[in-house]
Amino acid sequence: MLNSRGPPFFPMAHFILFVFTASTIFHLQQRLAKIQRTWDIQTLESAMAENATGHLSRGIWTINAVGRLGNQMGQYATLYALAKVNGRPALIPAPMHRMLAPIFRITLPVLHPATARRITWQNYRLNDWMEEQYSHIPGKYVRLTGYPCSWTFYHHLRDEILQEFTLHDHVREKAQSFLRRLQVNGRRPGTFVGVHVRRGDYVHIMPKVWHGVVADQQYLEQALDWFRARYSSPIFVVSSNGMAWCWENINTSRGDVVFAGNGIENSPAKDFALLTQCNHTIMTIGTFGIWAAYLAGGETIYLANYTLPDSRFLKVFKPEATYLPEWIGINANLSPLLKH
Repeated sequence: MLNSRGPPFFPMAHFILFVFTASTIFHLQQRLAKIQRTWDIQTLESAMAENATGHLSRGIWTINAVGRLGNQMGQYATLYALAKVNGRPALIPAPMHRMLAPIFRITLPVLHPATARRITWQNYRLNDWMEEQYSHIPGKYVRLTGYPCSWTFYHHLRDEILQEFTLHDHVREKAQSFLRRLQVNGRRPGTFVGVHVRRGDYVHIMPKVWHGVVADQQYLEQALDWFRARYSSPIFVVSSNGMAWCWENINTSRGDVVFAGNGIENSPAKDFALLTQCNHTIMTIGTFGIWAAYLAGGETIYLANYTLPDSRFLKVFKPEATYLPEWIGINANLSPLLKH
């Protein structure tokens, strides 16, 4: 039977009171949630600062974080080694952590900005090679500066440095998955050779500022032929920040060259991981290629003598402190400089 009664009576005053109460409860919940998030962030920051402050009694050493990936890897490894030899705790700046941590399993703690601001730092400038005095640096609160990348700082700790720069599993697997798909004329390659061609700003800086050159077509062909003569079915995996030049100047007629890198300098993980997962390395100039070769191991070919003898570059750069003794140099063609 149909219900003939009308809807229940609900006075307007009660309705307004209900809406007001519900709205008040909602906004209180939002405020409490915001306060909780703020408290969580402040607690996290305090914990980070407290972690760093725990080192204060023994001092803190850090380093400037400047340049791109290869530069900051060199700075990290140098800080790691020099802090250890001097018996000081090492903490890295937050920008360095943001650069390296997404790629590598680094372990040095982060220097919280709040802690850094409380400290009066002693800046200590480094050359790009190890010196005896760096084993006895005075001061508890030292900030190393410069662009150190020489193996002479850290090669005695090679196993530890390689551990610090171990790729995250997902980064390594992505690179290896790419390499597993490669073929040389329909067959699986016998040897993988990473090729890094540094161009970009160096194309102009080297001749105009340092009286030097970058790698040319002749150098790369010599380097590729060196591996072709020694290994069966090698494949050359090319990465560069000047891929258009590589496409035009590297001979691909043998079917053993693949252009793999994307050349995006502000997103270097893919290119770097590919190079480190190869067996051997051909590099030109620059810290990106140096570190790729150092981590890959194997045999390395590098561009040698790429400045004129009177270049100011040789006052801040020592080839013997940059390239491992077992690496093999092929001399650059300096004739373009001699024409001017």
